[in-house]
Amino acid sequence: MTAYDAVLSDLDGVLRLFDHDRQRDIEARYGLPVMQVAFDPARMTPATLGHITEAEWVESIAAGLGGGERARQAAREFAEVRFWVDEEVRTLLAKAQERVPVILVTNAMDTLEAHLDLLGLTYFADAVVSSARVGVAKPDPRIYEIAAEQAGVPPERCLFVDDRLENVESARALGMTGVYYTCVADLASAL
Repeated sequence: MTAYDAVLSDLDGVLRLFDHDRQRDIEARYGLPVMQVAFDPARMTPATLGHITEAEWVESIAAGLGGGERARQAAREFAEVRFWVDEEVRTLLAKAQERVPVILVTNAMDTLEAHLDLLGLTYFADAVVSSARVGVAKPDPRIYEIAAEQAGVPPERCLFVDDRLENVESARALGMTGVYYTCVADLASAL
């Protein structure tokens, strides 16, 4: 018997990766603190809770960078940075899915479904719990409870994987087995 009956996995930083070199290049080329402004909770939180669209988030980045065409172009380029699936992680999660449900739990924006389609992940997971759709974001314990309900198992029977320690600690507080993801080996050893 396994120590869990469902795998709850973060998307960004675990299954989906972004071109961080390109993000740094955008900052350097424009000489603007794009990442600091983009990920400022005052801008990011409304987008990940579904209160504003990704397009509105991009506009708020441009405004935070001082407005004007140069700021808008930097914000647009940042929002369009390439992303891809970590195939090793996909393989591990697919193997786990042969035994237990796999639920994606992600702080995402209104564009998540389109992004999953681009990645070929639309039908990959048994369910997707998006903060923009449920109105709560990690590390709020309610999002983990929603995910456990989607999996049909109690929280203490869930394995939760995330690349942010605060999210893992919040899941552990609910009794979940938490894996702080830093590399593929972390997930492989947990599975």
